[in-house]
Amino acid sequence: MTTDTYLTIQEEAVATFKDKGSKFIAYAFPITNESDFKLRLEALRKEHFNAVHHCFAYRLQPDKSIYRSSDDGEPTGSAGKPILNQLLSKDLTHVAVIVVRYFGGTLLGVSGLIHAYKEATRMALEAASIVEKIVYETYRLEFPYDSLPAVMKLIKDEELIQEQQQFDLSCSLQIQVRQQQSAAIMAKLEAINGVQSEYLGRY
Repeated sequence: MTTDTYLTIQEEAVATFKDKGSKFIAYAFPITNESDFKLRLEALRKEHFNAVHHCFAYRLQPDKSIYRSSDDGEPTGSAGKPILNQLLSKDLTHVAVIVVRYFGGTLLGVSGLIHAYKEATRMALEAASIVEKIVYETYRLEFPYDSLPAVMKLIKDEELIQEQQQFDLSCSLQIQVRQQQSAAIMAKLEAINGVQSEYLGRY
């Protein structure tokens, strides 16, 4: 992979692992932010209201700098960490896994729990389609109307993604630029008469 790409999953996948009567249902799904995760967790808590645990882990950002895991009442380190370790081993980000456990009446012990949560997560991720995505940076451009032809020609030549455009005496639009190319392309844009840019973030 190049430095401005990352691996994630395309769609939600579900897998079930059973051990000594306990059932572990793993839901692996793509997320763009923590709100996405919280909504899915809330929905699964309602759907599986009889389950004893809803353990999870997730990673966010192209550089994988945001991550969290939870044992949700299981012994410390027996659930959230094994789930997170599977995300780490596959180098995935913008992905969450929630494992719902139904207790089967027999204690599995910490090692048994670690194995169960690891296997349920592994199976769900194996069932998912792993894809490589490009990291884009978003900028807002503002410029006078007479610079519009030059700006639009450069956007077309560089095949940039444009959105939220407004063309009047003063023009503005947002563009998405591949991270590796952003410095060179933004230098070209800012060399056009009257063009000012504002960095809005990356995803």
